[in-house]
Amino acid sequence: MNPHGLKRALIVAGILIVPCVFYLVLKTGKNNYEQLEIFGPKEVASTSTNGVPDTIYHTIGNFSLTDQFGRNISDSITENKIYVADFFFATCKTICPKMSDQLERVQDKFKNDSDFVILSHSVNPEGDSVKVLFDYAKKHHAIKDKWFFLTGEKKQIYDLARKSYFITAMEGTGGEDDFIHSEKFVLIDKAGCIRGFYDGTDRSDVSRLMDELLLLMNEYKEKK
Repeated sequence: MNPHGLKRALIVAGILIVPCVFYLVLKTGKNNYEQLEIFGPKEVASTSTNGVPDTIYHTIGNFSLTDQFGRNISDSITENKIYVADFFFATCKTICPKMSDQLERVQDKFKNDSDFVILSHSVNPEGDSVKVLFDYAKKHHAIKDKWFFLTGEKKQIYDLARKSYFITAMEGTGGEDDFIHSEKFVLIDKAGCIRGFYDGTDRSDVSRLMDELLLLMNEYKEKK
C-alpha cells in the first residue's frame, strides 16, 4: 500500500474506532462523573477498606419539626433522599423572598424526581405559625411533600443551623435575643453529608447548585 493509501486507511480506522472506545469507557469506566466535595469536620475511623482507613464524615443531626400542614416532620423524611436546606422567615422583606423565588426554580427543575426534597426552616418560629407557613408556601407554589416549610422549637432550629448545616459562624444559644439571617442554601446527599454551599440570592450561583445537584444524582446512578 502506498503512503497516501496507508494514511487514508488510518484516518478511516480512527474515525470508526475512537467513538467505540469512548462509548466503552462511558459504559464500563469508573468515576465517569465528577464527584462533589464533602464539607464539614471528618475523622479517621478504626475500620479500613482494602487497607485504607475509612473516613467518618459530618452528617446532619436528627430533628422533629412541624410543616405547613401541621404535620410532624422528622429527619426520616430525608432518608435516602438528596435535599436542599435553607433558613428564612416569612415576614422578611430583604433576602428571603429572593431565596424563595430561587427555590421555586430548583423545585420546578426537579419536581418529578422522587429522590429530592427541599427543607425551608423558619428562624422566627414564634411568628411563623402553621397558617403563616401555609400561606407563604402557597405564595411560592410549593408542591406538597416536595417542599417542606418547617417551624418548631427555636433552640432546635438554631442548633441545626449552627451545628449541622454550618450556615453561620456566629455563636448563640437560640434564646430570645438570638437571631440568624443567612442567604445560604446547603446541598445534602443521601447519607446526610454536606456537598455544597450556595448564595440563594444569586441566580447564577443557584444555577450552579442545580448543575451540582445533577452531578450528585449521577454519582448515585453510577454506584448502582
